[in-house]
Amino acid sequence: MTTTNEEAVSRFVERFAAELTEAGMQRMASRVFAALLASETASMTSAELAERLQISPAAVSGAIRYLSQVSMVSRERDPGTRRDRYVLHNELWYETFTRRDQVLIRWEKVLRDGVEALGPDTAAGARTAETAEFFDFLQKETLGLMDRWRQHKEAQGAGTPDAL
Repeated sequence: MTTTNEEAVSRFVERFAAELTEAGMQRMASRVFAALLASETASMTSAELAERLQISPAAVSGAIRYLSQVSMVSRERDPGTRRDRYVLHNELWYETFTRRDQVLIRWEKVLRDGVEALGPDTAAGARTAETAEFFDFLQKETLGLMDRWRQHKEAQGAGTPDAL
């Protein structure tokens, strides 16, 4: 990779990480995720991440812990070594949104219980009912969207293991 490309990649990593941070992801986790996304193999060791991002091994460790907890990366052993390699999950966004769908179902259930507790004829109950309806709608639309994504990928022949 040329120096210009390395600089462009670094700018991309930092820009995308800033967007992820703005959306609510932890700052270091955003940077580590963006670096993994931008790497040719979608995987790096802790030392490679620390060097690429100019951060401490402890910062890498904390970011990886978070990304592992939210199932965005996994840890694999480098063959023939004692080093761990951190790898983006295949079909990362599909899996992330599928898990998010389960959250929407739980939220909707709690909100429907809240409507009963607040009273369906109260302003708070009506507001909570509308919120539950929104999450029900969003969950149904997300399922349809995910099905269309699968069909889109299959039509393009992009169902390879490396596809995100």
